[in-house]
Amino acid sequence: MSAETDREGFRAEYWDWVAVALFLLVSVDLQTTLYAAEAHGLGGESNPLVAWLLTLPLASFVAVNLGVLVLAGAFFQGLYETMEETPEPYDRYFEVGVETWLGTLVAVGLFVFANNLAAIVHGTSLL
Repeated sequence: MSAETDREGFRAEYWDWVAVALFLLVSVDLQTTLYAAEAHGLGGESNPLVAWLLTLPLASFVAVNLGVLVLAGAFFQGLYETMEETPEPYDRYFEVGVETWLGTLVAVGLFVFANNLAAIVHGTSLL
């Protein structure tokens, strides 16, 4: 296997990390936010946009989350294509930037999950 084939396989893993980040930031956040709002009302929601969305019908809240999911996927597709077209040696710097961004997204997703759990259990946000 060549080094280029290894890099292509490694880059393909980025989509796995995007899936993990979006699962945390959309699916898990959606479920825990709804549960926290049901358990403690809208007063515990620290994000004013989400608090407003929770006043709308459930279908609207889910549709906005699905829209964000599609936009994030499209954004990453464009980022991935740009990374593929970036010439050496700059492509390696681009990869580090993408990896940093993906790691940050996963960390933020885990924090949002922990924040929502705190809101469910303690009735207040960590923020």
